[in-house]
Amino acid sequence: MGVFKTLAVIGLVSAAIGAGVVYSGLIEVGADVPHAAPVHALLETARERSIAVRARDIQVPGLADEALVRNGAGNYDAMCVGCHLAPGLAETELSKGLYPAPPNLSKVGSGGEPARAFWVIKHGIKASGMPAWGRSMDDPYIWELVAFVERLPSLDAEGYRMLVESSPGHRHGGGESMSPGPAQGEAPPAQKVHIHGDGKRHVH
Repeated sequence: MGVFKTLAVIGLVSAAIGAGVVYSGLIEVGADVPHAAPVHALLETARERSIAVRARDIQVPGLADEALVRNGAGNYDAMCVGCHLAPGLAETELSKGLYPAPPNLSKVGSGGEPARAFWVIKHGIKASGMPAWGRSMDDPYIWELVAFVERLPSLDAEGYRMLVESSPGHRHGGGESMSPGPAQGEAPPAQKVHIHGDGKRHVH
């Protein structure tokens, strides 16, 4: 029994120390301060193993169909480009401000793991800025996105633009957000210009 009592005491002391650290506010949660290396390694491993286990039984359909790729282009441009970028697009406000930094999919695509990409798009990742698009998007539309992401690294800026322009735009079964237009007889709202401290202008 002595061993069990010792383990119990160690457990209680460890829990008390952990609670003290949490309550003290010593843990930095600001997105502009990286995790300590051991914490980063732990979170990275936990994330990758969690996704791998849950994606391993996903059956990947054929993704080379040009219609799938074209349809995915419109949704990618509407929903993903602000974080995951596009050929010829430099960092955006979102991609620079998020931590962990979202991968530049115009360079890495799905990494050769379409089942993983499908799972991440559908379910999202906690505390990362990656939404669970499966709450508003049916599986066929998610596979279109995966098909486009698979093709993305092979595109240049012109190829990307042409695919987006030839796509049906932002659509995924009725769950997409739509900005209401002006009422009949009203003028459209004036464009808003967002000026940063570095002088960059963004028209909204």
